[in-house]
Amino acid sequence: MAVSSTMLALGTHAPDFSLLEPATGETVTRDGFASKKALLVMFICNHCPYVQHVADGLVALGEDYADSDLGIVAISANDPATYPEDAPERLAAEARRRGYVFPYLFDESQEVAKAYTAACTPDFFLFGPDRGLAYRGRLDGSRPGSTTPVTGEELRAAIEAVLAGEPVPDKQYPSLGCSIKFRPGNEPDYMG
Repeated sequence: MAVSSTMLALGTHAPDFSLLEPATGETVTRDGFASKKALLVMFICNHCPYVQHVADGLVALGEDYADSDLGIVAISANDPATYPEDAPERLAAEARRRGYVFPYLFDESQEVAKAYTAACTPDFFLFGPDRGLAYRGRLDGSRPGSTTPVTGEELRAAIEAVLAGEPVPDKQYPSLGCSIKFRPGNEPDYMG
């Protein structure tokens, strides 16, 4: 069953995070991107067909903005006990296989996903220079099984606007994807 983004209120300050990057064993923090003008936080995972559908688009996005003033981080918060393909070692393997040039982190406690009100994979949160939320929602209008190509046009337009110091497009659509797999008893209120 597909789930939509919660559409966190624009202007919300980027919640803090300090998470393990399984591929390197390093800890990556929100403030580690302080020198960047903008920060993109993406909630993804390995097993979800919606993420698999856009994965090449995420690779291209990472490569296109690698030398820019945009910091990018991906986070998986799924419970590996029920979704072993989203276990830390599998995240590291996927990052290497896909060639992600951004950190792919593991939110073991699932508290970071809750702080961002992340509901689905993929779910995108773009923060500006003051780390206020400028864009949230979907990458573009493509979905698994559709003939619409993955371009990332909606998210890219928002990124370009933030980096240029211009207003982000008002029209923002929720992302749609697999629900984040919270551990039993750890489900957030916003997941219903």
